[in-house]
Amino acid sequence: MMPITTEDRTTVTATNSTTAGPGPRRRTALLFVALLGTTAVLGAGGCGSRTGNRAPAASPSGATPFAWFHAGQAPAGWQSMELPDATAVLSVPPDASPVPGDPGSVSATAKAPNGDLRIYLNATPQQGEESLSNWPEFRLAHLTGENAASANRLADRAGMPFRGGVGSCVEDTYVTRVGAHKYREIACLVAGSQGGSVLVAAAPADAWDQYSPVIEQAVDAYAPR
Repeated sequence: MMPITTEDRTTVTATNSTTAGPGPRRRTALLFVALLGTTAVLGAGGCGSRTGNRAPAASPSGATPFAWFHAGQAPAGWQSMELPDATAVLSVPPDASPVPGDPGSVSATAKAPNGDLRIYLNATPQQGEESLSNWPEFRLAHLTGENAASANRLADRAGMPFRGGVGSCVEDTYVTRVGAHKYREIACLVAGSQGGSVLVAAAPADAWDQYSPVIEQAVDAYAPR
């Protein structure tokens, strides 16, 4: 799913469906989906070209993508939101509040005193043709196929060792068709023993440097089952 503003609400819902920040609704899971069948999803092909063992895209600075990632417990005081199908647990900061989302998904947002969106977090069961190998391409195609006018990949990494599973993540920016709002997100397709799920953590692009430390903590703490 994508982060949401009043004019973006339909966009966000849609993307969420597929897993982007504020976005349309195919369900976050959709975007996140196609994991592996049991783990089969891992190799499931689908809506995107498969990338095999290609090297991950480098970040703009040339650093190792997602070098900050270290799976672990959420900071003290964070809340846990378990997916209804028990495939994963999303951890959200104390100042974030649950918000309605697609059936079967969980979402939370942290807002500024004036109501502006700061951080958007969403988890959705996998339910599409995405796979761990095609995830970056699938995610970007989903964004532009739904509510984004454009989407640009910044970095991606496969084989990320989450607690209880393995995931493929992509970091990207996108501009919504409605309102031309620019967001930056980290979207991950994660496979656990109970099934696959999609994690989306997003914020307004111009405030990314301010909120990315919290977003990275949310990614570190994501726990597939």
